[in-house]
Amino acid sequence: MKTDVAIVGGGASGLAAAVTVKELLPDADVTVLERLDRVGKKILATGNGRCNLSNADLAEGHYSGSLDCMRMIGGTPSAEEFFRSLGVICTSDAQGRIYPYSNSAATVLNALRLRISELGVNEVCGFELDSFERTGGGYRLRASDGRSVDCRRVIIAAGGYASQKHGTDGKVMRILKSRGYKCTPVCPAVAPLRVDADEIRGLAGVRAKGEVSAVADGKVLHIERGEIQFTADSLSGICVFDLARFFADFGDRLTVTADLAPDMDKRTLTDYLFEMRRQRRECGLDELLSGLFNAKLAVFIVKRATGRKLGERVSTLKNGEIMRIADTIKAMSFRVTGCAPWNSAQVTYGGISAECVNDSLESATDRGLFLCGEILDVTGDCGGYNLQWAWSSGIWAARSCAGSLRGEGK
Repeated sequence: MKTDVAIVGGGASGLAAAVTVKELLPDADVTVLERLDRVGKKILATGNGRCNLSNADLAEGHYSGSLDCMRMIGGTPSAEEFFRSLGVICTSDAQGRIYPYSNSAATVLNALRLRISELGVNEVCGFELDSFERTGGGYRLRASDGRSVDCRRVIIAAGGYASQKHGTDGKVMRILKSRGYKCTPVCPAVAPLRVDADEIRGLAGVRAKGEVSAVADGKVLHIERGEIQFTADSLSGICVFDLARFFADFGDRLTVTADLAPDMDKRTLTDYLFEMRRQRRECGLDELLSGLFNAKLAVFIVKRATGRKLGERVSTLKNGEIMRIADTIKAMSFRVTGCAPWNSAQVTYGGISAECVNDSLESATDRGLFLCGEILDVTGDCGGYNLQWAWSSGIWAARSCAGSLRGEGK
């Protein structure tokens, strides 16, 4: 098979690239090569099926990595603009998260597929890239089943390791590494963090509003606020997801500290606890915090702070124990033992380093090969940031690719 532009990966960045190349070069033959039996499966899973496709607050602080992603995000259409051109109306929630008005990820994928069909982009599914090599006219891409595609330009949009059931198993990143591309350390991101199951015994299923901090070597690395979710052996919730990327750099030196009453200062909380000791003096210890937390969490905090039996009366609590309960509520620490497996992660932290591509996202060593999306070393917070990077980098790489073909007279 021969094509002008082969796009490896039919996810968010790959489909955005396909639309852009074909709109800029209507006469070019553009082909999307997808590993799975259909394109866009990961798009359908985003935002719990609603597709959180961007965020109103695209500040630099929401991204990490070696690439200057903000220049590309600022230099390409916003997700709202891009999808409005495809007929999709967007809306945002109170936190600035942007969704299709339909609240359905299928709307987003359908619009992308309709547009590439209208433009005449080819879709080849079941194509698992196994290797590629340079030829006189560009590149030859070989699939694991023996098929091959000859092309003049390549856009690699194959994703990283996260959410492997949706097609991103890290194989293309490994192929690039075998060719000498530098890859920064990778780990699951936008994912739950594992902790010692004994440290959170009794909290499975509990949800609590709070503020969580990633701490390592005595330094606070990052702070997030939101709903903390406890499982049998993990901390979860969007606020925790945004801390997962630090595990790659700090490993078992990383701890998560939770302030379970972030809207109360230490003095206010302590005064409240002393008042509850007075009001509920004849109650069991399990009732001390029942006006502040749900039953499971209230019991957990008292037991962790005091080691007391719950049948004892509130009136028996000493002043020092009240202070320890306040300390536990304001700074409950959990040692991180690992990240959730790749299938539970939404994004890959790390990827192909910035030194491997130029400002056009063209490979520094393989001319005519461009990279975009999750395979590159850019990671955004949970809340639409990673999909905005996918759209923006796909469009950016596609523009560069189209420009290079124009330079050859296409």
